[in-house]
Amino acid sequence: MVAIFMGLLRDGGTPTIFGEGLQTRDYVYVGDVVGAMLRAVAQDGGVFNIGTGVETSVVGLFDAIRIASGIDREPAFAPARLGELQRSVLDTSLAERELGWRPERTLADGLAATWEWISSE
Repeated sequence: MVAIFMGLLRDGGTPTIFGEGLQTRDYVYVGDVVGAMLRAVAQDGGVFNIGTGVETSVVGLFDAIRIASGIDREPAFAPARLGELQRSVLDTSLAERELGWRPERTLADGLAATWEWISSE
């Protein structure tokens, strides 16, 4: 969703939010995911949730992307998609305990870094 919204804003398009945009996700910066993977390599196995533990709505994400990009464009809204997951947030306490891992970037910092990268393409 981050790449789609940013790509559309960069290219002059209009991102579409389905439903009211109140469905939530746990957005984590890709560099933090890589850090978790590097720590997990040393493990004998296991399953770890890698996220921030923070729920962000789709509308909240779009607003944060507008701030990061400096582009003040309104999204389009479309009917909700049947069967779409309404809430998703991860418990990352096992990754913190077993891997000594925590995300380093906030949503705003991660979006700013991502915007810098995507807008330079």
